[in-house]
Amino acid sequence: MFYKDDRLAIFIDGANLYAAAKSLGFDIDYKLLRQEFDRRGKLTRAYYYTALVEGDEYSPIRPLVDWLHYNGFCVVTKPAREYTDAQGRRKIKGNMDIELTVNAMELAPHLDHIVIFSGDGDFRPLVEALQRQGVRVSVVSTIRSQPPMIADDLRRQADNFIELEALRDIIGRPAREPQQVET
Repeated sequence: MFYKDDRLAIFIDGANLYAAAKSLGFDIDYKLLRQEFDRRGKLTRAYYYTALVEGDEYSPIRPLVDWLHYNGFCVVTKPAREYTDAQGRRKIKGNMDIELTVNAMELAPHLDHIVIFSGDGDFRPLVEALQRQGVRVSVVSTIRSQPPMIADDLRRQADNFIELEALRDIIGRPAREPQQVET
């Protein structure tokens, strides 16, 4: 499904990819991910979308965002909104669907193939619109988790579905050995 001469871009829904990889029990090595898709075509852009909690002294995602930005990813962030649900639990909301959709539609005339790393069914109309513009669309997510992380209608709409589990050995970070604690 990939051709060497394809002008290719990847669009990563950060929260969705993180959740899918965690459900499969591995971490993504973003350097390897970029190299893999650079190998599959002419990678023109690699986008990563995430919401950041404002005001927290330390954000666990900040080092990743900084690394991605420094290593050639187009990082798109926005402040996450914090709220309290009906049960009094602290919740964070930071949907990046519109930003990803706008960027994909803007780039579509300059691309042959778009890879979306998300299983969010809200992206089905985007995939359909990109296809109408003559762009092939691959979606990376997983059906191997319980429950599956990809919406069935998104998987069916895509030209190509790539099972994230099948990429584990290519883009997964090697498991670290547990450190021995000196006593």
